[in-house]
Amino acid sequence: MSFDSAQFKRLERAGYDRIGPRYLEASASRGELLAALIKAARLTPGQRVLDLASGPGLLARAAHVTVGDRGLAIASDISTSQLACCPDVPRVAADGETLPFADASFDRVLCGLGLMFFPDDQAALCEMRRVLRPDGRLALSVWGRAEDVPLVETALSCMRRLLPPPKVARPSIFRFGDPDELRRRLTRADYCDITIEHLRLAIDFSDAAAYWQGFLDLAGGAAESLSRLPDAKQQAFASAVSDDLAPYTVAGGYRLTSTILVAAARPV
Repeated sequence: MSFDSAQFKRLERAGYDRIGPRYLEASASRGELLAALIKAARLTPGQRVLDLASGPGLLARAAHVTVGDRGLAIASDISTSQLACCPDVPRVAADGETLPFADASFDRVLCGLGLMFFPDDQAALCEMRRVLRPDGRLALSVWGRAEDVPLVETALSCMRRLLPPPKVARPSIFRFGDPDELRRRLTRADYCDITIEHLRLAIDFSDAAAYWQGFLDLAGGAAESLSRLPDAKQQAFASAVSDDLAPYTVAGGYRLTSTILVAAARPV
């Protein structure tokens, strides 16, 4: 299968535009991850911070709390609909592989669960390094291995059962799930002093329908592709995914505990 980077970006942008405010509500369950990224970034008052793949700006808002009014925290995302959810912070709609900022503009760059959505991850990492000051710091998070991320893999497994193979290849969102591979990618993009920590995030759902809607509210391009299916096919997923959720049954519904890698590094 061939891969069309421009088409992939259009699909992702359309998906996150479609999700809009629903993403903001669904992402509220990730407070533990947000706190881990803020800690890894080592923010201090007065710093200039860029939050890439910011979505509705939760991380940018959290950064502003620390850097204060003497500093700056900018939310940047490819989706203008997502950025519309954070009118209280400075916003810049941009492609993370070609950032519209001058060299050495920021003390910190943050990217929460975003790197895997950049088709050219090396271009994105190099752009992050370019806009960082020499003594700056990058803090990012990515999903772990597929088998360690049932929050996402359960839905993808259901889709593989019910849908034919995709006609267009997509980069795997789990491709940085191996810490050694993530370290190699960062090193290749000229980062050093790399640290990688594991975070376990548990999220509960009352039933299969709640899980499926939660997936759609965070899935971006996948949600956009599914929205183009016939209504009957779309409705079938909420029922069919219960088979995939069975291993995660707890009293009152389902609990899915997933691994996230939190990495920090500085420019060489």
